[in-house]
Amino acid sequence: MRSARSRLLLGSALFCAASLLYLASSGLQCPPRSPRPRWAELSSLLANRSQSSAANLFPEDTPLIFIGGFPRSGTTLMRALLDAHAAVRCGEETRVIPRLLAMRATWSRSVKERIRLDEAGVTERVLDSAVRAFLLEVIMGHGEPAPRLCNKDPFALKSLSYLARIFPKAKFVLMLRDGRATVHSMISRKVTISGFDLSSYRDSLSKWSAAMDTMFSQCQAASEGSCLPVSYEQLVLRPEQELRKLLNFLDLPWDPAVMHHQDLIGKAGGISLSKVERSTDQVMRPLNTDALAKWVGHIPPDVLRDMAHIAPMLARLGYDPRANPPEYRRAAVSPANGPRSRGITETPHPSREQD
Repeated sequence: MRSARSRLLLGSALFCAASLLYLASSGLQCPPRSPRPRWAELSSLLANRSQSSAANLFPEDTPLIFIGGFPRSGTTLMRALLDAHAAVRCGEETRVIPRLLAMRATWSRSVKERIRLDEAGVTERVLDSAVRAFLLEVIMGHGEPAPRLCNKDPFALKSLSYLARIFPKAKFVLMLRDGRATVHSMISRKVTISGFDLSSYRDSLSKWSAAMDTMFSQCQAASEGSCLPVSYEQLVLRPEQELRKLLNFLDLPWDPAVMHHQDLIGKAGGISLSKVERSTDQVMRPLNTDALAKWVGHIPPDVLRDMAHIAPMLARLGYDPRANPPEYRRAAVSPANGPRSRGITETPHPSREQD
């Protein structure tokens, strides 16, 4: 009897001890949280941030500024000049924007892909909304906030017509430069672009002409007052006159800082330059005319002889294909005053400047 009573007391004591230990451990320690609530929380925060920033602060009618043109035509200089303005922020190239636009164009052109997306409920409206939100988030997020946001990706303007559709209040600045100077700069500085043969002036000039035809045609076809072609030559020869015209086009007040952009490079709230963009070293200097005729004497004679046929866009943009060197100080007819093309659609742009 005493042995049975002892075992009962021992069992009760062990049960009480175990219960107390369990209760103590439950009160002092929390079980590890599942990662799912944290992931849901992060997703919610990102969604709220996207909605509050892109959708509310920057809706589709935001007057964004897009700078484009052929690489080595002054696009980096133009974005530095606008970055000097107190109300504008452009920042460095993203490279992702032209790639996304090229992908979007591919989805529209492929009949098979279009059918697949339609059956999945991914309509043109859904795609446009998604692309718009993506572009807004990239443009808004890769730099400091500013009253006017700007993006500079040269080949993005190969999709100018599409950008104008999803951002109806956007303004487009298309940089123009003598194709001979542009191609010489590209070849001499080894700025590789997919599909271009840097050993051939003939091939590169022909492809420059085709790319400029696409961008310039869309600029002319854009709604009145939404696209401004800017001549690099006139910009460096008559900077104040051209910059006043540009700021008036963008509905921005005159800011004398745009005449001295070099003073703001690397300064807090000033101009940030990328270490991997080839034009950085030149943009650090004040506006100058040193690069206007550097191409003279470098293009093979047979290419010079056939220039009008190789690069017909030279004459269309107001350059004399036979002049060697041309007289840039003689004001040419402004391309903006030429006949306006209609029915132009954007084309994909697989070519991209690579480092």
